[in-house]
Amino acid sequence: MSILRTLKSRFASALSSLTADTGPLLEMIRSSQDPKFGDFQVNCAMPLAKQLGKLPRDVATEIIDHLDVSDCCETPDIAGPGFINLRLRDEWIADRVSQIAGDNRLGVTSATNPRHIVVDFSSPNVAKPMHVGHLRSSVIGDAICRTLRFAGHKVTSDNHIGDWGTQFGMIIYGYRNFVEADAYDRNQVGELARLYKLVNQLSDYHAAKAKLPKLLVQLGQRQTELNELKNATAPADKKTKKKLKTLRKAVEDTRGAIASAEGKVDHVATDATLLEQANEHNEIARLARQETSKLHSGDESNQQLWDEFLPACLAALNQIYARLDVQFDLTLGESYYNPMLAGVVSDLKSQGLATDSDGATCVFIDGNEAPFIVQKTDGAYTYATTDLATIQYRLNELNADEIVYVVDKRQSEHFSLLFRTCELWGLADVKCQHVSFGTVMGNDGKPFKTRSGDNVGLGSLIDEAIARARVVVDENDDRREQPALSPDERARVAQIVGTGGIKYADLRHNRDSDYVFDWDKMLATTGDTATYMQYAYARICGIFRELNVDRQNIASGQATVLLTCPEERALALQLTQFDYAIDSVLADYRPNQLTSWLFDTAGKFSAFYAHCSVKNAESPELRHSRLILCDLMARALCTGLTLLGIETAEVM
Repeated sequence: MSILRTLKSRFASALSSLTADTGPLLEMIRSSQDPKFGDFQVNCAMPLAKQLGKLPRDVATEIIDHLDVSDCCETPDIAGPGFINLRLRDEWIADRVSQIAGDNRLGVTSATNPRHIVVDFSSPNVAKPMHVGHLRSSVIGDAICRTLRFAGHKVTSDNHIGDWGTQFGMIIYGYRNFVEADAYDRNQVGELARLYKLVNQLSDYHAAKAKLPKLLVQLGQRQTELNELKNATAPADKKTKKKLKTLRKAVEDTRGAIASAEGKVDHVATDATLLEQANEHNEIARLARQETSKLHSGDESNQQLWDEFLPACLAALNQIYARLDVQFDLTLGESYYNPMLAGVVSDLKSQGLATDSDGATCVFIDGNEAPFIVQKTDGAYTYATTDLATIQYRLNELNADEIVYVVDKRQSEHFSLLFRTCELWGLADVKCQHVSFGTVMGNDGKPFKTRSGDNVGLGSLIDEAIARARVVVDENDDRREQPALSPDERARVAQIVGTGGIKYADLRHNRDSDYVFDWDKMLATTGDTATYMQYAYARICGIFRELNVDRQNIASGQATVLLTCPEERALALQLTQFDYAIDSVLADYRPNQLTSWLFDTAGKFSAFYAHCSVKNAESPELRHSRLILCDLMARALCTGLTLLGIETAEVM
């Protein structure tokens, strides 16, 4: 059993005589941030003292009196108002390292009660090339799947692709009116993407042109109201100040909406070809929606076009996934669930959950003003309907215990309504969780775009990452007296470094946060980057090559670990806590908990390597012990990075 689980078990026994609710208190057993306070600090005496009406130090003393940790810890110490500090016995750490030496799982045991978890991630619209906006869902979802499987759970990864929505109506309309046959023959997906973009631009132009006069009137009204309130002779009270703040924001928001609308109008109006197309197709948005409705209702010609478009679109997506080494067990798009949607709405109505509202069919959730629309006034179904059918399928057909949706945080309200509707509908047997994430930003503090304002294509992003990584790989190999890599090997390492850099730069951030995409930081060979970890792994492999020692012999041989200095002890202790990193990731599906552990561990290895010579160790036994730590460190890096979907190479 790992040290943290051991301590929790011992404290559970000690606390049981003081309180029945030990769970929250056990979560207060944490690694110490400062070694002078020991290895672990336990802060549960303070909240427990409030419950018991006693002094915290007295409660801490009572806990220690009932605590039996003499086999693994030195005598516990009480500090400050009631902190319990624990220092592990060196022999316990050494024994634990000896137990997990040579183990790629680093002592992590499989889940005793494995669950079947469906992870829904990536989910692009197939009619458009993948862009940087799909990166976070893809790499976070993949890391979650890998970590869940490593922990012993059954995982079904599902790419719920958008293959049936309004974008296909737009593409069908574009194909029938604007297709360039030669371009379509040369690059089917590229031409379909152009058609989608064109129809979208023309639709936006007409919508913005119609909206602008209303926005200008609205701005004038709001500006007048703001000026009148600002020019009032009476001093502004609290209520007036609040109204002023609201009006100022309304004015700024309206100006922003006007600027956006003017930009869409100008983009078309200043391009003679686009303007001519816009004038010829002044009802393009309605007609594109009509094509979608025809597809959904079984129109034969639209179905034939959909059947023609889809394979090439899927092939393009799969090329990106192959480059990122992201795989799926299922790829069940919206089209798969289309036959089930009428039944979903019918069932919701029969249970009295869905009612008519202004011609639409809606589920009204207490506490939420906006309804959850499951069928529009024109009879079309919505994303909500498809998502409900999907959950029903995953529960009834896949027997899922849990469904995890890795989708950006802008969809939080949708998932809140979706999960609440499922509960009312009787699907409470499956746990649903929205794993939200922030936006990839550029250096300008805005969502990462190309200079022309388009989304950065994911394929081109990978290309540039590999090209930049090749420069790093070449520079490092050229510094050697004798380069170690052939041109093909350099290309392979550049691919590993480039794709690993993209993934790690994303995963190392708290998923809820936006982050700035920075090429230089991403591929740096120092700091918290995949490149630093990958080179550290290769460096350790180099130690074994230099000493002509087979790592496999170290792993399978007698594992006696000696801890002769603080740096050895700190590294050994860190390596015994890989299970804690895994638990931390899965507690709320946050891969940055693993990147943090890897970076901390790499820092401790650097200190160990600087102070503890392996080659010139004072004795054969100590050299063998340090080789065990080196091998275990290499396994930690390789295993941890693999769970993040990142490869390693023994020579870089």
